[in-house]
Amino acid sequence: MVPKDENEQENTRLGSPLHRRSFLNGSLAAVVTATSLGSATVLGSAAAARAAGAKPLLKAGSGRAAIDIPSSLLPLDGFTTVHDDLYVRILLLENGSRRVALVVLDLTSISAEAIATIRTTIAEASGVATADIVVTVTHTFSAPHVQASGSSTGAAQLVRAITKAAATAIAAAVDGLTSARAGFGTGTCDVNVNRDVRTADGWWLGTGETGSSDKSVGVTRLDDLDGNPIAVLINYGVQSSVMMESVMANGDLPITADLAGAAVQHLEKQYGGDVVGFFLVGSCGDQAPAFRSKRYTIDKDKKWSQVDARDAGWLLLTVQGERLGTEAVRVSETIRTSGGGAGSTLRLLTDSVTVNTMTMGHPTGPATTYDFTPTGTADVPVWILQVGSGAFVGVAPELSTDTALAIKKHSPFPHTAVMSMLEGGSKNMAEAQSYARITYEAMDSSYAQGAAETVAAKIATMLHSLRD
Repeated sequence: MVPKDENEQENTRLGSPLHRRSFLNGSLAAVVTATSLGSATVLGSAAAARAAGAKPLLKAGSGRAAIDIPSSLLPLDGFTTVHDDLYVRILLLENGSRRVALVVLDLTSISAEAIATIRTTIAEASGVATADIVVTVTHTFSAPHVQASGSSTGAAQLVRAITKAAATAIAAAVDGLTSARAGFGTGTCDVNVNRDVRTADGWWLGTGETGSSDKSVGVTRLDDLDGNPIAVLINYGVQSSVMMESVMANGDLPITADLAGAAVQHLEKQYGGDVVGFFLVGSCGDQAPAFRSKRYTIDKDKKWSQVDARDAGWLLLTVQGERLGTEAVRVSETIRTSGGGAGSTLRLLTDSVTVNTMTMGHPTGPATTYDFTPTGTADVPVWILQVGSGAFVGVAPELSTDTALAIKKHSPFPHTAVMSMLEGGSKNMAEAQSYARITYEAMDSSYAQGAAETVAAKIATMLHSLRD
């Protein structure tokens, strides 16, 4: 096979670490992976793909494994029981001599040290360079924060459990690696809502029906050359927080993969045991599930309070997960995959942009005044993977909807997926309106006003550079 063009292998590495939560260190080496669209002709066999041209064949394999959380660790980070398993899911891709891996964890966040351990395990089992392994989280709020192994005995046990699951998942991905082709589709699902609402005391959290909310569901499907699905990727803007802080009638606070997990599990059941589903969280900073178990309510005088549905919340989770998963399956079934031979493009561009920072607050209620004065600067990494006529754009902070919509609007690619929470994730990066309103997202951020717009402009420049 002919090696890839050197320009396609270009990968500008990143500089300074990014500000994270206090228990996270800055670990910034990632590759967002996907497959490519090439010739419009659907190839029916590996032989036909090889005959189509001299460029390397795209290969794909996927695997998943549940994280076995020892019962002896409970209670853990406040959680007292496991309602449904958290998973490690891995997509392995190969194009010529290069392999990349996408690792999706059903977690809220994960430390840089834990990510490094996972990367080492995957690299040793698959031959993927550690710099070509991207680790991201689904951002379920009903899961423990994964801290560094050295922080406690319990943290070390949890990291070992996650690493063991990663080893099982990558082994399955390697074993299933086969010539592949890919396709894209877009659907619509109304299970998210803007969470910014006006109260008598300022803007706070709730159900902002008139606020910005992107209802589009981006779907990528990977098939073998006989048309059998290998993996289905879902990109949707929502926090997985249906059961966040909801305490059961018996006093339990359960661990759950929440909305992302419910949607993916519905998809995987529809396709059978060999197809792995992936949830890539989109613009989630200002987006909540439409219905939450423990939720904020606003009365006629615009006073806010919280109520908890407790055990009844599981029905809310099941219905919304089923709805999102059903739409992902519907879109997936409309996709005709292609690009199994000549024209299998896989092109990565990474860079960073310097933005102003400020002191991050810890809001517990609405405010009418707040000091957003910049106190310093930080380099925000940006990852873009060109996949044929599509692009996957990723950052670590939680982006807001208007930022993601602006990125999509100015993208020259017909298929653009915007992702948050790469490299274990970081806190909110709010848009200008949030600072004007003094929303939760603006107060709960270490990024000063203008950071989101600067990042979006940088992404637009990078996207257009790939099309020039």
